[in-house]
Amino acid sequence: MGEPASIGDYDYIIVGAGSAGCLLANRLSADASVSVLLLEAGGKDDHIWLKVPVGARYTQGTPRFDWCFKSEPEPGLNGRSINIPRGRVLGGSSAINGMIYMRGQARDYDLWRQLGNTGWAWDDVLPYFKSFEDFCHGADEWHGAGGELRIEEQRMRWPILDAVVDAAVQTGLPRLTNFNRGDNEGAGYAHVTQRRGVRASASSAFLRPVMQRPNLRVVTSAQARRVTFSGRRATGVEFWQGDTISSAQARREVILAAGAIGSPQLLQVSGVGAPALLQAQDVDVVHALSGVGRNLQDHLMLGMIFKVANTRTLNERLRSPLDRIAMGLEYALLRTGPLSVLPAGVKVFARSDPSRETANIQVNVAPVSYDKLGDPPHPFPAFTAYTYNMRPTSRGHVHITGADARVSPALHHNYLDTFDDQRVTVDIIRAVRRIAAMPALAQYRPEEFRPGAVCQTDEDILAYARANATTVFHPVGTCKMGQDPLAVVDDRLRVHGVNGLRVADAAIMPAIVSGNTNAAVMMIAEKASAMILADAKTKQRVAA
Repeated sequence: MGEPASIGDYDYIIVGAGSAGCLLANRLSADASVSVLLLEAGGKDDHIWLKVPVGARYTQGTPRFDWCFKSEPEPGLNGRSINIPRGRVLGGSSAINGMIYMRGQARDYDLWRQLGNTGWAWDDVLPYFKSFEDFCHGADEWHGAGGELRIEEQRMRWPILDAVVDAAVQTGLPRLTNFNRGDNEGAGYAHVTQRRGVRASASSAFLRPVMQRPNLRVVTSAQARRVTFSGRRATGVEFWQGDTISSAQARREVILAAGAIGSPQLLQVSGVGAPALLQAQDVDVVHALSGVGRNLQDHLMLGMIFKVANTRTLNERLRSPLDRIAMGLEYALLRTGPLSVLPAGVKVFARSDPSRETANIQVNVAPVSYDKLGDPPHPFPAFTAYTYNMRPTSRGHVHITGADARVSPALHHNYLDTFDDQRVTVDIIRAVRRIAAMPALAQYRPEEFRPGAVCQTDEDILAYARANATTVFHPVGTCKMGQDPLAVVDDRLRVHGVNGLRVADAAIMPAIVSGNTNAAVMMIAEKASAMILADAKTKQRVAA
């Protein structure tokens, strides 16, 4: 077989058109003197379910939009393999996620700086968040306005969710109207990435408005095969389109934005990673970097269901044909109602015990309940509290199982591997029970349906978690930023030991943020683009 046919030379090649890649393509191509190639393994984001917020229920698990990864059997989850949704479409996971705009806590980014990553403390990264925001309440010291990403209030509220917020406040938590000011401890409705009730993905915000730039080329259905090297300098990317292998060459840099699973996988099949792993899969070692694929972190979600009385929930509305028609009409005419947002719009952030420095647990509350996602709702009114430990200490890894990047890698999360994660999981259940017992919910007579009153001891609760917990879709950390032996990129996101190659996505997080991850990934891309452009100018000055 001959050399792959080249589609040309570009200054920058970006692999992955997700939350990071779309923003990077926008920023780098803003300079008309440079050329940018954006490669996306998935297709166009023109399906109706990618626009209607509730459509996430139908796009997750659908191969047209989702990589449909599965974990390896997890010892901490009774040997269960769980589904790991990741977006495979323009917009990436921002096209199929819950649209929650949540930065995390100031503490998260200050920790990144304390780990040796200059320029990544909260005060450093806040301007990068603000620069791409179009906040519905206008610009202030915390938010930006006029940026590409619209951030709005939710367009649907429920009496039962209002009561949950009141009950959380009665436990001593603050009532919050904004979770993005550095300290998210409290309860309230989260902001969402929407524009008048329509999903605002990274593609619709950053990519589609600039698709006609003559110096930007977007290639869909193009799955990266490997990064090419000359010695230890990245020179381009080979990729598949169907059964055809093509190539492109990078004059300046290759930037991996394929996510916490895709980016380490691509590095490994390209010869950058732990030598023993690469050699076992017949991959020639270009550069030994043992941390590639290590440090995998994720938020493990566990649901609690409460039956309620004296109110209607989404359960009854979904089971009624007339209500389903009414909900569809309301959305079509007004862009409001249950179809305008995924149900878990109320958030509660708290400390699992008083010794915690800041809030370390998150509870997402939805006015609906199922035995499992995809099943019909229960035939009674109920709400579900989806809980997770925001700062897990268990660590996993992403390892290739062959030299072909089209084969899914092995995903080992090691959920509930540490005693601290087990302890926090038990404490979360007890914290939710305290909220459910507050006077604000008394009129609704909450009755715990899952796990139920029989689940009382720490052992019982942990057994329930092992049998039922799943991911909340926040994998990060597999190409972590730092200078320690397992670090993959430096604080300018350049891959250690090679030239012309960066990673700019969730993989670079040294520690997971305290909340949903999508906003943080966009910030990473915003900061990365600024550093890439600054480094290019420095090289030009030196060359002159």
